[in-house]
This record gives sequence, structure tokens and C-alpha cells, in this order.
Amino acid sequence: MNPPSRLRRLAGVGSRFLVVGALSTLIEVGVFNLLVYVWGWDVVTAKIVASLVALVNAYIGNREWTFRHRDRRGRTSEVLLFLATNAVCTALGAALVWVGVEIAGALLGRTPGAIAVNAVNLTSIVIVVLLRFVLYHGIVFRVTKKD
Repeated sequence: MNPPSRLRRLAGVGSRFLVVGALSTLIEVGVFNLLVYVWGWDVVTAKIVASLVALVNAYIGNREWTFRHRDRRGRTSEVLLFLATNAVCTALGAALVWVGVEIAGALLGRTPGAIAVNAVNLTSIVIVVLLRFVLYHGIVFRVTKKD
């Protein structure tokens, strides 16, 4: 495949990934805010649970739309790789939220409000989305090499 064709294909996959990710992000942010500001959960627990809820949408959207052209290695293997990848990404996201909220609190000299907490949460999502794309593209839904 020549470089322009490969770049176009990557751009197509990337744009579909971003659409699925945007919907998953809306789900994650909605659940996160519901858990923290309606039910009073702590931010790290809420981040983990919200991420897990959004994962269902992410798997279905990425498997059936973003990476549908990729060979399937077997549903069990693929789901296990997807879950392992997302366990790492969820842990990273939770750690980023914890550190970010602590830093925001130290800078503000008080407990950060909803705007600061959501800014930290959205920043963590951006960082984790980039990592997820690399891992999904290269590991979870990778192209099977044909000899």
C-alpha cells in the first residue's frame, strides 16, 4: 500500500475512532458527574465506574464500525485484549484525575469545584484516548499479516 493510500485509510479509521470516542466520552462524563455531584461518590471511584460503563459502547462501536475491516482473532482473545488495554487505560485515567484534583486543590487552596474537576477529567480523557488509539490499532484490532 502506498503512503498516501495508507494515510487516507489511517485518517478514516482515526475519524471513526474519534466518533466512537466522543460518544463514549459523553457517556463517561455524564456518569462521572451523576456519581460525583448527584450521589456524592469520590472522584477516583466515580472515574473508574464511569470508564467501565463507557467501555461497553467503546467495544461495540470500535469492533463493529471503526475496525470492522480488521480480521477477527477470536472473540474471547479480542475481548481479553480489549479489557486488559482498558484496565491499563482506566487506571491511568483514574491516576491522572487523582493527581490533577490534588494539584488543583493545592493551587486553589481549597477543594476544587465542578469546573476544575471536569477540566481535569477531560484532560485525562484526551491523554487516555491517544493511548487507546495506539493500543487498539496496534494490538487489540490489529491486521493479521498474511504470508
